[in-house]
Amino acid sequence: MRIGLYGGSFDPIHLGHLLVAEAACEELQLDRIVFIPAARSPFKPSHAPAPDHLRLRWLRIALAGHPQFEVDDLELRRGGTSYTIDTVRACAARFPNGQLSWLIGADHVPTLSQWRDSALLADLIEFIVIPRPGIPHLAAMEPFTLRPLRGWPLGVSSSEIRQRIRNGLPVDHLLPPYVADAIASDRAYRSPDPSP
Repeated sequence: MRIGLYGGSFDPIHLGHLLVAEAACEELQLDRIVFIPAARSPFKPSHAPAPDHLRLRWLRIALAGHPQFEVDDLELRRGGTSYTIDTVRACAARFPNGQLSWLIGADHVPTLSQWRDSALLADLIEFIVIPRPGIPHLAAMEPFTLRPLRGWPLGVSSSEIRQRIRNGLPVDHLLPPYVADAIASDRAYRSPDPSP
């Protein structure tokens, strides 16, 4: 079984994430995509994402009806800083006969050598590189195996969506059905009411 591991904050999950997952399944004949929300990124130590239970809820809403997509909350259960090497080892044990790949944004590829146990990680998994608008196609980067994804690069980010919500602007066109409603009912990303 060919399995794509898709890690990220998913704060919140948006249509760009789903387009990437769909493209990976179609272009690379992946059987399954496992979305893995991070507890805390080692590269964003000061960023406090939305609460774990809300990000998980939104992921489950977004992935409903997509049988080839699933959520694994192992990084949230583990807590602390999320390191890809730990997650890859856990997934290799979970899928002992699976061929694993890690989906990574093109903007993160230059940092791969800084990832924990990067040489071992390069031996364990190939990286599917997600195109980003404005980021040129990357050449080979030893010792990592990089596989480009054509995909449908969408110039939208979770941080832009959070800012639009704070500013009271619509986000329905950027999020999967029902996720915008769930975020609104959860009152996520809203600026606190000013004190009287």
